[in-house]
Amino acid sequence: MAAGDQTARLLEVMARLRDPQTGCPWDVEQTFATIAPYTIEEAYEVADAIQREDLSDLKGELGDLLFQVVFHSRMAEEAGAFAYDDVAGHIADKMIKRHPHVFGNQEGIDSAGAQTLNWEAQKAAERAEKAKQDGRRESALDGVALGLPALTRAEKLQKRASRVGFDFPDVGPVVGKIVEELDEVQAELDAGDDVRLAEEIGDLLFAVTNLARFRKIDPEAALRGANDRFAKRFRAVEAGLERDGKRPQDATLEEMDRHWNAAKKAT
Repeated sequence: MAAGDQTARLLEVMARLRDPQTGCPWDVEQTFATIAPYTIEEAYEVADAIQREDLSDLKGELGDLLFQVVFHSRMAEEAGAFAYDDVAGHIADKMIKRHPHVFGNQEGIDSAGAQTLNWEAQKAAERAEKAKQDGRRESALDGVALGLPALTRAEKLQKRASRVGFDFPDVGPVVGKIVEELDEVQAELDAGDDVRLAEEIGDLLFAVTNLARFRKIDPEAALRGANDRFAKRFRAVEAGLERDGKRPQDATLEEMDRHWNAAKKAT
């Protein structure tokens, strides 16, 4: 079966699932808002399969993510807004427009770095045009989505500000800012003001994200790595306690720390 046939088949499956009379009750009652969390979840599962280098899982997860696109497109079609073909056509048009060195005759884009600069310049022009159409003042922060994971959004906001010159000159002040924010966290801990403490913890996380950005480290990937190391080491703690004939809830903190330190040395 050709690729186009499979796409048509998937669209038909979605249409039947959403049929008000004969479809699935759960699928029929969904909205853009109720499906959005699943869309985000599927995107993360794609990233997880890639990180695990599991191509079999990746095929399945890409299918799940594609289904989310089809689901949203079907609901939009029912509302008379757009259909799946409009979505596919829009992204095809955008890719052609943003790659004039491939689909046109623009010269001088002979490296990934040059294409990145060209891509960003085109996106900036598009954002400026949209601001003009909306009748509002253009901002360097336009287009940074609110729905992004907080660390990713922080990094993107910082990158946008940096492009217009709002940035530290070198890494020294970046580290100094982290120390400053940590001191402010301690001050709010001493004061007992949890509202202000939450704000200062947010500022501290923002400053740490800035350090990662400054050294070209993906903060999301760095935190995922920390999460993975914690999970692996904590499972080693549980295994060590099991050898001792204990469960974590029955062990002392000192006993757990002993196994934790052993796991940390091993990894």
